[in-house]
Amino acid sequence: MNKEILMVVDVVSNEKGVKKEIIFEAIEAALASATKKRNREDVEARVAVDRQTGDYNTFRRWEVVEDSDLPLEFPSRQIMLSEARKRQPDIEVGGFIEEPMASVEFGRIAAQTAKQVIVQKVREAERSQVIEAYQGRVGEMVGGVVKRVERSGVTLDLGNYAEAFVPRECMIPREAVRPGDRLRAYLYEVRSEVRGPQLFLSRTAPELLVELFKLEVPEINDGFIEIINGARDPGARAKIAVRGNDPRIDPIGACVGMRGSRVQAVSNELAGERVDIILWDENPAQFVINAMAPAEVASILVDEEAHSMDVAVDEENLSQAIGRGGQNVRLASQLTKWELNVMSVEQAEEKNEVEAQTLQKMFMEQLDVDEEVAIILVQEGFSSIEEVAYVPENEMLKIEEFDKELVTEIRERARDVMLTRAIVSEEKLVDAAPAEDLLKMEGMDEALAYELAGHGIVSMEDLAEQSVDELMQIENMDAERAGKLIMTARIPWFATAEQKSGGVTDA
Repeated sequence: MNKEILMVVDVVSNEKGVKKEIIFEAIEAALASATKKRNREDVEARVAVDRQTGDYNTFRRWEVVEDSDLPLEFPSRQIMLSEARKRQPDIEVGGFIEEPMASVEFGRIAAQTAKQVIVQKVREAERSQVIEAYQGRVGEMVGGVVKRVERSGVTLDLGNYAEAFVPRECMIPREAVRPGDRLRAYLYEVRSEVRGPQLFLSRTAPELLVELFKLEVPEINDGFIEIINGARDPGARAKIAVRGNDPRIDPIGACVGMRGSRVQAVSNELAGERVDIILWDENPAQFVINAMAPAEVASILVDEEAHSMDVAVDEENLSQAIGRGGQNVRLASQLTKWELNVMSVEQAEEKNEVEAQTLQKMFMEQLDVDEEVAIILVQEGFSSIEEVAYVPENEMLKIEEFDKELVTEIRERARDVMLTRAIVSEEKLVDAAPAEDLLKMEGMDEALAYELAGHGIVSMEDLAEQSVDELMQIENMDAERAGKLIMTARIPWFATAEQKSGGVTDA
């Protein structure tokens, strides 16, 4: 029987590619399980197999528990600490007292318990090996053969007992996939779970587009070309932004390849997805113009504060610039990471005219200047009182129609407007009075209520909408009190919710 154990270990280890130690542990667990089944009493057993000879010994075990006046819960496999120390003086709670017992024969259980335990251990080992092999590969592209196609997604065989799952929402729409097909996908998650899939892939991630170009274009891996970003409408169209790090190499031409061979290979892998290769530019406006291709941009207006751009195109190019279902502008926006508003040249002019008139009126009213000065300020790009107040004086002196006296006067008026705003704002806060419900709220005192009102928190409703961090800005406020005040203020919310719930039930 000892030789049979060694033979089983060798055969299973070689067939499954699992370490021999794991198979030995599985056999030990199987023999221990068989020993417990043979004994009518509920005993705990341990089996030790000699890794060299295959000989094995069986030991009955008692777990050491703390001394107690109550009887043991499991007397057949537990022993109190005082009793255990009579046999082994240095034993501690949680340890085990062991004594030899009769072993079962390996041959009798080889076809039953041992087989089941070994299969389970082997599966656990295989799944553990998959986790180890792929844990550090998240963010990479992997390839495999389609094993199963189900309603929930597609299972790929990656080889070496590794399987990966592509959820339905991560598959390219309308892509025909059959068992036996070879697919590439982007590994975005590895989960260590006992059952179900562990590796999760995506065929729709923009990262897959980037990885495919790295595979097809050697210049990218050599560092001559860099991929900045990618955007996809999976299965339909994609855009990828590239820049060259070597003036001798055309980044777009290198990515397209001879007669379009490289970009075509990427497109074929993505179920015919059409790919636009865009030249990156450090100037955001120029980058957006490039990204809007094939549509030609007539003009562009950048709003840094809103991180958006108004893109104007000729009327006949408007539909092309927007794309079917807004596809072109959406991809360009994702690629450049700017919010893009596409409009015709006429619409842009009308919008600019309305905005210019609004700014002119604002400058005339708040700075008390005539229409001519207001028009010049707008034409020079000023869009707020703050800009007029704080722009360097020498910048304003460059304006041909302005002299030093006028610049000084305009800047002083702008600062007076800002000072007035600040005073009004401060007075509103100081004069703010708390509402009756806030004053009478449980846990509230008059001083705190007025201080809250000074911060714009006038009613219980206002207080209910606050967070603990926001209330901590108030002097002498601690987190515990802030939390209690907020929860007290929210009591009417819960009451309303219960009434609505009760109304539904009654109906």
